[in-house]
Parts: sequence; structure tokens; C-alpha cells
Amino acid sequence: MSAIRVYNTMSGQKEPLQPLVPGKIGIYVCGPTVYSYVHIGNARSFTSFDTVVRYLRYRGFVVNYVRNYTDVDDKIINAAKEKGEPAQELAARFVREFEADAKAMHLLVPDHSPKVTETIPEIVDLVQKLIANGVAYESQGDVYFEVGKWPGYAKLSKRNLEDMQATERAGSGEQKRASLDFALWKAAKPGEPSWDSPWGKGRPGWHIECSAMASKFLGQTFDLHGGGLDLIFPHHENEIAQSEAGFKCTFCNVWMHGGFLDLDGAKMSKSLGNVVRLRDALQQIDAEGLRYFFLSTHYRSPLAFSDKSLADSESRMEYFYETLRKVDDRVGGKDFGQGALHGGPEKWIAQFEECVDDDFNFAGALGILSGLFAQLNELMDKPPVKDKPMVGRTLQSLRASVVRLSTVLGLFEDEPLSWLRRRRDRRVKAVGIDADKVEALLADRKAARERKDFAASDQLRDQLKAMGVESMDTPQGTTWKVLA
Repeated sequence: MSAIRVYNTMSGQKEPLQPLVPGKIGIYVCGPTVYSYVHIGNARSFTSFDTVVRYLRYRGFVVNYVRNYTDVDDKIINAAKEKGEPAQELAARFVREFEADAKAMHLLVPDHSPKVTETIPEIVDLVQKLIANGVAYESQGDVYFEVGKWPGYAKLSKRNLEDMQATERAGSGEQKRASLDFALWKAAKPGEPSWDSPWGKGRPGWHIECSAMASKFLGQTFDLHGGGLDLIFPHHENEIAQSEAGFKCTFCNVWMHGGFLDLDGAKMSKSLGNVVRLRDALQQIDAEGLRYFFLSTHYRSPLAFSDKSLADSESRMEYFYETLRKVDDRVGGKDFGQGALHGGPEKWIAQFEECVDDDFNFAGALGILSGLFAQLNELMDKPPVKDKPMVGRTLQSLRASVVRLSTVLGLFEDEPLSWLRRRRDRRVKAVGIDADKVEALLADRKAARERKDFAASDQLRDQLKAMGVESMDTPQGTTWKVLA
């Protein structure tokens, strides 16, 4: 049995993670509907599950990770009409844009990234199964799932069917028997993408696609299904109903849902118009800073977004990278022999794993990581022993632990000096510092130091500080940063 415990939305409690096949895990994450650029609320969800997959692999599981693209949908069709381009061209364009954003955020490439338009045969086959099983019906070219024929409906969302029936209304053009019935297949309309089917030309409903894609790549029952809280109803509820009614088995064993990202006290959503596009946020903050921000709160909890929260996250990343730069300057590439101080890296790794094993608590794990970095700084500034080789070995061992944990978090993947320079360049632009003047003063200061004119060197350092700049002398030469 795995040591990992995960909160299952279905049961409402934490459960031991017990894969269907020991040592292997299949996970399906609802991907983007590609009609526009993803916003940072989407990005938080994708980052959370990206880090879950990373940790499962770190723990030794063979993970089959599936994240889909919804590339035919009402939103895509409407956006294409507004822009005056074919719906499938618009969808393909935003798939490419999403892939660029995902790469910028250090998101893993899933093992499978299926598209709805590539899964039509499987979708049609599942719809046929549902009709044959007596839980779906055709109506003027549409096909609907008949909720009243499925007793387990709403077991994920725990909603009251009578209350839902009282408030639900049929949409324009829908020909369904009951208000809660939902579309599995939609009859073709002029100018819309369509495919042949036993019910005439048409296209899939939104919910059926994920059931077909998940079963195609993970089997009719699999381990983990992830998505945002907003997908619990109706999307995931409908997935469960149509999958279990079609395949006559449990669809997924564990349901994981990420919390909302709040902007000025309101849930971020494109429909509300209160969105911040991911690529716009990445103009303000480094991708690792944004990952740190997303991971700094438990994935199931709401996360408040603000300019200050982004700035605080990137400042924290600057502290981490500045520490790594100092460690690399001190012990990088040197041989100090074998053996580190007792209670060094093993303690931090054990605490990190214990934390993340508890429902993927990466926020708590970042606190553990802060303790590791505090020890790095203590060893450099106030070493507890006078044995320099022992201190050097411990620094190297702790530094290796950071590299190991970086594979889980998607952080610290850059060379420290490169990251720090990018951070500096953004701040220079933001506060309007004349970088050319800074470089000229640094060159003058270097010349003064070489001729041992330390009074002139100190004067130039003070002049730089008055500009809001701190110069730093490293084994690689003099560099500089913008003061806070």
C-alpha cells in the first residue's frame, strides 16, 4: 500500500492511494477548451496536477498521464464566428498557444494529449452503448443521456435532484425529455464542424468527450481524475454517469479537485470577465516565481491573486536562488571527501516526503524547503563546526538535495546567476534604472579596485547604492542587483 493519502471528493475524506495495478497510476486531467488564451486560474490547476504527477514519479510510480484538448465546442464555434475564421483553425491555433504557455510554465508534456476531433469513433461507440443500455435516447438528430434512468446521478456533487429539476431549463433548440437530461451528441447546424454518425451529421456534447478519451488511454476504470472545483457539476457528474452506465463499472477511484484562484475577492473566470492571461502574468513574474505562488497554498484551498502576492513570491525565489549562487561559489566543483554533518539532507528529504504524502501538501513542503535553505545559509555564515571539509561536504549534499526536490516542484531548474539576471532585468525595466550607466560605474569600480584605490571604489559603490543598485563580487566576476 502506498504511503500517500489523498482527499477523494467522492468520499469526502482522505484515503490511502491504492492503485489498480501496484506501482502504476493512471491519471486524467481535464485540459483546456482551446478558444482563447489560458488564464492564471487555469494555470494554477494545470500546475497543481503537473506537480502531483512529478511527485508520483519521484515516489517510483509508473504514471500514465493524460490531459485532453477540447477542440470542438460551442465556445470555440462562437469565438471563430466573431473572429471570422474556421473553428478548427482557431482551435488548432490555440492548441499551439497553450503548448507555448505550458512550456513556459515548466509543465510536463503528458503521455497522451488527445483531442476531441481525433476521438470521434470512440465517442460514437460510447453513445451507442448508452442507447443500447437504455439510458440514452435520440431526438431529432440529438442524443441525450436520460438522468432519470440512472439512480447514481449526483453522487459526486451530492446535489438534490428535486431542487435541480425545479431550476433547470432546456436550452434553445434542445429536444430533451426532462430538464436534467444532457446532450451526448448534437445534430449539425449550418456552418459548424460535424461528423457522420448513426443519428446523422453532428458533433459530440461536452461531457462525453472526456469519458471516451479517458477510457481510450487509461481503461474503463482508472486511478485518479483531476480538475477544478467548477468542473464537479455538471461536467464530472455527467462523466461518471455516462461512463458507468456505458461500461457498467466504476469510472474512477479517486477524484481530485483544485481550489479557485480569486481576483479582488471574486472567482476568476472568463465568463465574468475578470481574468489575467497567463502570458501577461509571465511578463511580470518569472515562471518559477509563478509556480511558487501557485504551490504556496494547498491545491484544494482558494488562492488570492494580487500584484503584491506575485512580488512576494518572486522575492522568495530570489532569496532561494541567491542562496544557491552563494553555495555554488563556495563549494561548486570542489572535492571535500565523503561524509556530511548528521541530520543534514536526510532529515529534510524525510520531512518533505512526509508532508507531500499527506494529500500532496506542497505548501507545507515549501516550508520544509525553507528550513533546508536556512541551514545552507547558516553553514555559510555561522558554521556550527570548524571542520571546513565537513561543512563543505554538507553544503554539497544539501545542494544535491535541492536538485533532487526540484524535479518534484519544477523549481530551481535554472542556473542561479542566469535566473538572478533575468529577475534583475525585469526590475530594472520596472523601476527605470539606467543599466548602461550601472555597467559603466561597475567598470570604473573594477578599475579602481585593480589599482587598489579603495576610496574611489567605495565612493563608486555608494553612488551605485544611491541609484538603487547593489554590486556583488563573485568568483565569476562582479554582478549587481536592484535593491528592494
